[in-house]
Parts: sequence; structure tokens; C-alpha cells
Amino acid sequence: MSTAKPEFVEEESHITPTPIKKSFGARLAAHFKKWWWVHLIIFIACFLIILLPVVYVAYPKIAQDAVNDSTLKITEMILSNPTPESFRLEQRQVLGSDSSYHPQIYAFNSSVSLAGADPFLYVTVPAVKSKDGAEIHFEQNVDLADASAFGDFTTAVMLNEEVSLNIYGRPDLKQGGLPKTTVTYNKTVVMKGLNQLKGFTVAKFFIMYPPVNGYGMNGTVIIPNASVMTIPLGNVTLNLELAGKSVGTTYLTDLTLKPGNNTVPMIGKVDQAAIISLLASKSNPYKDGIMPFDITGNATSTYNGKELPYFSKALTANKLSIKLDVKSALSAAGVNITLQ
Repeated sequence: MSTAKPEFVEEESHITPTPIKKSFGARLAAHFKKWWWVHLIIFIACFLIILLPVVYVAYPKIAQDAVNDSTLKITEMILSNPTPESFRLEQRQVLGSDSSYHPQIYAFNSSVSLAGADPFLYVTVPAVKSKDGAEIHFEQNVDLADASAFGDFTTAVMLNEEVSLNIYGRPDLKQGGLPKTTVTYNKTVVMKGLNQLKGFTVAKFFIMYPPVNGYGMNGTVIIPNASVMTIPLGNVTLNLELAGKSVGTTYLTDLTLKPGNNTVPMIGKVDQAAIISLLASKSNPYKDGIMPFDITGNATSTYNGKELPYFSKALTANKLSIKLDVKSALSAAGVNITLQ
């Protein structure tokens, strides 16, 4: 009897191993690797949502507010080479600002006018870094846009202690790496005026008797200029009145009013006969020989042979009153009058 060996059958194992779970970081990296473009779009969209309002809304408003809060002071204004239609203008201005931003303000065209009036000229304001104390200086030939409006300005300067000047423009402004933005520059600057030339005095007064070449009086006057303006009035002709009646004409030659007191020679043609007759008459109201004259009306300003209507207008609008010791001046000239 034979013994049968047991048979062993190998069977292949089909047990599936348990998968290893990926870490959160690995899964996150895989996600971004696959969907990076979606996240880039989302990032750009969020960035623009935040940036665009800042650049196009907040930044222009901040810039405009800074311009509005700044100040401007005119420290010097020199007019020269005037004609009826133009003149050369040199001006210095100082910016005032307490802003922490110091943007670049680009050169721009600005209108200049009396506050609330039409512009009388346009100037190009040079570029400047906007910071406290920054100086703006320019010198250029300007044509009058409105000579009549400029006459109103010169008259306001002549008659008032202060004058409000408006400067308006639309300059471009840039802060750091931000784009340019346009702001409105609308400033009213208060300047000192001539205040009716108060303080005008006759320092010296002489009578020429008989008249020389038609001129019967001369002397020296002191004309105060409280403003920062240098004004080329040229040859000035002024009417001389006594008790409301014209008695002569005075002349100031090559007159340029600079800031401060101006000592200027004066010469005049006067009706000596009428003045002497009045002093010698029984009805003479000036018993001390001191006579009050008004310098007013029909004034003219000419430069290089051309009248400057805008300066003539200002001079005519003003009235100066002076008292002259005519009796003493006549005595010095050899004419002695006994007052009655």
C-alpha cells in the first residue's frame, strides 16, 4: 500500500495594502500646483479691488486736500518794461504746508485776477516740490488778457490797504511712485496795497520867480509804498488844485515806485499870479501863508511815449492833500507879501 503525499497548493495573496494618508501640507501643495492659475486670478482681482479705489479715489482726494490746505505768500512782484498791452513780470512766492506729503507739482498755466473778477493775465507757474517754505520764482513777459480788469486791479492796489488776488490753475501732481493726478489750484492771496499813498509828504518846496521855461515850482516828495510791488509809472502828470480850482500841473519824471519810501524830484507849472493875488487880498483865508493843495484828477502815466491807461486810472482815482508854506517859498524867491 503506497502512502500518498499530501499536496500543497500555493495561492497568490491578493490583500490590498492600506494607503498612506498624505499630510495637509502635501495636499495643499498639490492643490496649488494644480490650481495656481485660479488663485493668481483671485489674487490679482483682490489686489485691484483694494488698489484701484486708493489710486483713483483716495489718492486724488488726499492730493486735493493737501493743495487746499496749503498757503501762498507773494514776497516780491516786479513789473518792468510796461506797454499798454503788456509788461515783464518777475515774481517770488513762498509755499506754506504742514502736510507730511511732499509731491511734485508740475508747471502749469494759471489765471490771475482780483478776487471775484475776470482774469487780467495768465502766467506759467514753474514746477516745484511742495513742501513748507518752498520758493517759486519766475520771470516772463506777459500780455494783458483784459487791460480794463488790470486797471481795476491797479486801482484797488492804489486805494486799499490790502488787496485779494486770485490764482487759478489745474496742475498735475505726483507723489512718489504713484501715478500723476490733476488737482485744482485755487488760491486767494492777500497782498498789501498802496493804501492811498498815506504818508505822502513834500520834503522840499521851492518857488521859481519868475518861472523858468514855464516851470514855477520844484521840490522833493516822499512817496511811501507799503506793498511788495515795484511799479514803473514812468512820467506822471498830476493836477494841482486849490479850493477846488485847478491852479497848475505837477510832474514826476521816470517814476518807479519800489517797496518802502521813495524820494522823488517834483516840478510844476502853476498860476503864480492867481496864488500871489489871493495871498495879498483882504479875503485871503490863509493868514499864515500856508495853503492846502489837492493833487488829483486827470492824472496820466506814460512810458516810452505811450500812455498806460491802467496806471492813469489808478492815479486819477486817488486824491492827495498837501500843505505848502507858499509865503515862505515866495520870500525865498524874492517876493515878499504882507498878509492882511
